[in-house]
Amino acid sequence: QVRLEEFGGGLVHPGGSLTLSCEAPEHVWGITSMGWHRQAPGKQRGMVAVVGNDGRTRYADSVKGRFSLLKDSIARNTVHLQMDSLEPGDTAVYYCNANWGGATYWGQGTLVTVSS
Repeated sequence: QVRLEEFGGGLVHPGGSLTLSCEAPEHVWGITSMGWHRQAPGKQRGMVAVVGNDGRTRYADSVKGRFSLLKDSIARNTVHLQMDSLEPGDTAVYYCNANWGGATYWGQGTLVTVSS
């Protein structure tokens, strides 16, 4: 069973920063996109940031200007999400997502809590 490994997450004060990292297994090749989604309590899971193998990135409107992906990391089967100026509304479980071979894979999720 293929698993995506997630790192980072935790508790941070409003205005603070966190970095989330995700790794796909080394033997996997041909990843077409990687990114992060999140799900807050009582809400549906939604896209946060995604990078394609062409280096193009997409961000949710709510995080533009605050979150950024390292564009060259997908070539190494990794994706890093830098989250700055965090707000209480960013509190959620963050899930790594990757696509290859016509299938979609998910991590188990990592909790990010933004609170004073």
